[in-house]
Amino acid sequence: MARKQPPKALVFDVFGTCVDWHGSIIRDGRLLNQERGWDIDWEGLVNAWRAAYRPSMDRVRSREVPWTSLDELHLASLKELLPRFIGKTPKRAIKAEDLEYISKAWHRLKGWPDTVRGLKQLKSKFIIGTLSNGNVGLLTRMAKHAGLPWDVIFSSDWVHHYKPDPEMYLSPVNMLSLKPEEVMLVAAHKHDLDGAAKCGLKTAFIIRPLEYGKPHFDAGKYDSKFEKRFDYNAKSFIELADQLGC
Repeated sequence: MARKQPPKALVFDVFGTCVDWHGSIIRDGRLLNQERGWDIDWEGLVNAWRAAYRPSMDRVRSREVPWTSLDELHLASLKELLPRFIGKTPKRAIKAEDLEYISKAWHRLKGWPDTVRGLKQLKSKFIIGTLSNGNVGLLTRMAKHAGLPWDVIFSSDWVHHYKPDPEMYLSPVNMLSLKPEEVMLVAAHKHDLDGAAKCGLKTAFIIRPLEYGKPHFDAGKYDSKFEKRFDYNAKSFIELADQLGC
């Protein structure tokens, strides 16, 4: 059997794959409740906020609205959703600067326990970078906050497209002067990997059982099944690094 040819660069989905958006924002928000005497239902808000993620981007992808960064989409969704989850918090207690701070919670996400160690291990052998719908400012500040050791940030900002548009998957290929098969997307979301594979990229599936929190995990509502259609399947970045000989 021919030995599998390894990629030259690994690019990573970020939200859910590298960082715990669900737990991070809820923890951040509950601290705000304590500090400011608010009564916001953070779990409900975060779930609704994430559910608005794809539809808001699809309006941009379809050109229903002009190019809008993910930071701007997050803020617009927050303004629309927050009134449903403020509980007994007086509306006047939440000021415009509070909305900005809450919206930037996506800049303050924490990595999974294996993230930083695994990325450093992979970086020892490969170029590593993001391949995210996040804008450059968001991804840069998140990397500083969480200690994510990227070589390069590939962002929707560079091509004014959101995944699963082919322009996004091919952006690291073009910018690194590589062939599609020399770049591998690492992600916890199979639809994302399938989009990359259609563009000729290699794929690695990572399990993230707690992406949507413990209730979701306890109910068994996460995808843990390895698939032969992916080039690699792993339970963590460290396991993936081992498979790649790092």
